Amino acid sequence: MATIDWIILLGTLLFIVLYGTYKTRAQASVTDYVSGGHKANWWTIGLSVMATQASAITFLSTPGQAFHDGMGFVQFYFGLPIAMVIISLVFLPLYQRLNVLTAYEYLEQRFDVKTRTVTAIFFLMQRGLSAGITIFAPAIILSAVLGWNLIVLNIIIGVLVIVYTVSGGTEAVSITQKQQMAVIFGGMFVAFLILLNYLPLDVGFDQALQIAGIQGKMNLLDFSFDFNNRYTFWSGIIGGTFLSLAYFGTDQSQVQRYLTGRTIRQSQMGLIMNGMLKIPMQFFILLIGVLVFVFYQFNEAPLNFNPSVVEEVMNSSYKEEYLRLVDQKNKIQEQIHERQLTFVQIDDPTEKVALSQEIVQLNDEERKMRQDAKRLINKANPSAETNDKDYVFIHFILTQMPRGLIGLLLAVILSAAMSSTASELNALGTTTAVDLYKRHTPKKSSEHYLKATKYFTLVWGLIAILVACGAPLFDNLIQLVNIVGSIFYGNILGVFLAAFFIKSLASKPIFYGALINQVFVVSLFLLDLYQVISLPYLWLNVIGCLSLIILAFILKIIFKSLPKS
Repeated sequence: MATIDWIILLGTLLFIVLYGTYKTRAQASVTDYVSGGHKANWWTIGLSVMATQASAITFLSTPGQAFHDGMGFVQFYFGLPIAMVIISLVFLPLYQRLNVLTAYEYLEQRFDVKTRTVTAIFFLMQRGLSAGITIFAPAIILSAVLGWNLIVLNIIIGVLVIVYTVSGGTEAVSITQKQQMAVIFGGMFVAFLILLNYLPLDVGFDQALQIAGIQGKMNLLDFSFDFNNRYTFWSGIIGGTFLSLAYFGTDQSQVQRYLTGRTIRQSQMGLIMNGMLKIPMQFFILLIGVLVFVFYQFNEAPLNFNPSVVEEVMNSSYKEEYLRLVDQKNKIQEQIHERQLTFVQIDDPTEKVALSQEIVQLNDEERKMRQDAKRLINKANPSAETNDKDYVFIHFILTQMPRGLIGLLLAVILSAAMSSTASELNALGTTTAVDLYKRHTPKKSSEHYLKATKYFTLVWGLIAILVACGAPLFDNLIQLVNIVGSIFYGNILGVFLAAFFIKSLASKPIFYGALINQVFVVSLFLLDLYQVISLPYLWLNVIGCLSLIILAFILKIIFKSLPKS
């Protein structure tokens, strides 16, 4: 990295931290600290909701997902607009009418304190893990690519977020997220323009999409009911709706964002803004990944994008075998390059079809060589993570971007990490203070609870750093964070839907049902993980929600049949 990149990167991050700390340095009460004084307008809420969900994982993993598998991942978000409408019409008015600070306060009013407590604990478990992953995601990749110390990176990212989140609470999170989203949108748009500029002169945007389409990268919709395919129209529209309802409607990191609105209408407009913009935003990020794929159809790409595992195999007895694969891959890439240039220059449809089939075959050969390379890496180090999806985009940034823009795009990645982590720590501290500490330790002063909330936020920040330092690299980081959520969200959503719509269910069957059901959902996940059954994780949200309600009715009947003591 050049000096200008360091100036842009450090300047951007320090400005965001200092600005957020300065603007929110005076917090009078725990209510102001948690709700931001109810000052937020609709576009601040909309950006804050988007920034909370759009972590660094989004900007690192999503382009790599598209590079390898195409645009189909966009189906994951199809249920989100439906969920935004339901939350705006059902969840939000109820939260506002009851004037709650957290979503879980409502559960005590509807059921009892035990149900409120256990649901809050489920949230703390999954969001505490997710906070660590959002710190770990950019740290592990930047560490591998830039050679920076992983532990130091985890600590730096975590400490930067802790400073302004503990200091300013919800308002600091919302204020800084506006700057962070400006950096993110600007950086990704610049990356898009640079990618188009780097393509050969004969290859315009239309031709680039054609090239991607030949390889199946532009296949947006899959209407099959294939459970071996994680991302289909049906898993997105059904499982995605349940996941979005649970995440945006019951996860305090999101609920806290829209409870800051000046009026209920401002909050509703912010949610609808998110519903309208989220799918186009994800489509655009995936499209950048597809353009990276097209770029490497004309330029040399590494056999594996993760430099740390390549270094391991190059220092092993498998070095010569790996280099032979690199040489074979380069020869195939030259052939792909030649045929792609010919493809965009010819007009005859018959010739195009024949040439496209040849290009597909060559790309298949290249993919087989990448698989062979992964096997060599595993021979060199059986514990090495060979999946390189998360390294594709950062490799492009560091090897292809001009000076200055590297610093900007690294600022995008770290800003996204900070924005998402800040919301999570803010929500974790709030839930711990309000739903556990304040509820079970009443009659303290407002200043005491304000200090306690800041203290708990600090503690969760330190826990997130510890989780980040010990987190494993998974198949794809964006999938990991959604898997962690799906294990808990369906069960939590079931509790809330029962509270909203099923008045015949009382606290006892819901409380015990939630405990039993969480064990059931975790068991389903483990059975899928060890390939005993095939169940894409998005369906855990649907199953977890419905099974909780069914189980609660069964327990209601059982409890009624038991003799009263």
